[in-house]
Amino acid sequence: MMVAAVWHAGDTYLCLAVAILLLLSGFFAMSETSLTRMSKSRARSLREQGRHGAKALVSLTEAPEKFLNPLLLLVLICQLVSATMVGVLAGHLFGAAGVFVATAGEVVVIFVAFEAIPKNFAVQHPDEAALLSAPVVGKILRFWPVRWVSVVLLSVADFVIGLLGPRGHSPRMTESEVLAMADVAHEDAAIESDERNFIHSVIEFGDTIVREVMVPRIDMVDINDTASVREALDLAILSGRSRLPVLGDGVDDVVGMVNLRHLAGLVANGEGAALVREHMGAAQFVPETKRVASLLSEIRNARSHLFIVVDEYGGTAGLVTLEDVLEELVGEITDESDPTVDDEAQHNLEGGIEISGRLNIDDANDEYGLDLPKDGWDTVGGLVLDLKGGVPEVGDVLLTDRYRLTVVRMDGRRIEEVLVEPVMVL
Repeated sequence: MMVAAVWHAGDTYLCLAVAILLLLSGFFAMSETSLTRMSKSRARSLREQGRHGAKALVSLTEAPEKFLNPLLLLVLICQLVSATMVGVLAGHLFGAAGVFVATAGEVVVIFVAFEAIPKNFAVQHPDEAALLSAPVVGKILRFWPVRWVSVVLLSVADFVIGLLGPRGHSPRMTESEVLAMADVAHEDAAIESDERNFIHSVIEFGDTIVREVMVPRIDMVDINDTASVREALDLAILSGRSRLPVLGDGVDDVVGMVNLRHLAGLVANGEGAALVREHMGAAQFVPETKRVASLLSEIRNARSHLFIVVDEYGGTAGLVTLEDVLEELVGEITDESDPTVDDEAQHNLEGGIEISGRLNIDDANDEYGLDLPKDGWDTVGGLVLDLKGGVPEVGDVLLTDRYRLTVVRMDGRRIEEVLVEPVMVL
């Protein structure tokens, strides 16, 4: 039996209410996606740019749990109420068959027009969607019925979750995630290569210890306390050093420190024949396992640019300067006293690369795109000594899983140059 379709004035209002509810559900769906994908750092950046709605956005991203549940509730209310109204209207006009057809059609319409489209827009235009949503959502959350209902429902949800087990800690951003973000930003051309490298250096700076950046004891330029001021000045000028450690009975007995400017002033005043011990300043000491980040603060507070590094037995392991620390952040710093030829690495014609044995393993891997093993040693020379099991000779060839290491130059027992070549895997 056909059901007569009689349109009443109330049906018009019903259709209007359905349209409004569906539009609201689409807006809330867009808001949910854009706000949950928005990070606190990005929201603060938008606020600094003076974007409209950014202030409300920052407030929402500080506590995502406060807006997420109310938004989910509002989306559910809009969709359920609109579906109910459509069912009532279709049943009134077309009977049971109309209810079935209208329900199926509404599912498609809601999914495409008021779920997929708003959420995909929020994914493709995250900033615009979040800035548009934040002020409206912020005002809705201040409406007491929404706030009260969401608090009650959230309390019930927390109770049920508590029955399932203890609450875990909210995830925090890790160093690896920050590094990955820097890499992605570089790939997207948002930051330059130098900026990406600087971010990596800053993150790794906190894990670096003094032993990894110090000048080893064998490379120290020092002066005996029985030397004259003139001799100390000549040595400082010849070596290109602005500060020299002063030794007493040996390299493990550092008794003071002198600097080039002070020495030059003494010589100019006719005191070049005086002993260094009479004009030296106090030496500063630091353990080799100290974090470089902490050392930087200590250098600033002590107003000294050179520290003697001591090992666990109290002996002198080397020295570290402010320049060594800063190079961990900004890369190699060269001045007029440094050699013009790059002593760290020279590309070989056969495709290998010659690297200083004194170069830190991490620096070699970062600067030259290598993957040398770095467990148990700090330098390339240390790696060669470990592989050899003793002191090598020039021409010795040693193998890792990926590289062939050839000793190119020695200075006594010190490994000066190593040729690194990739191992061809057949």
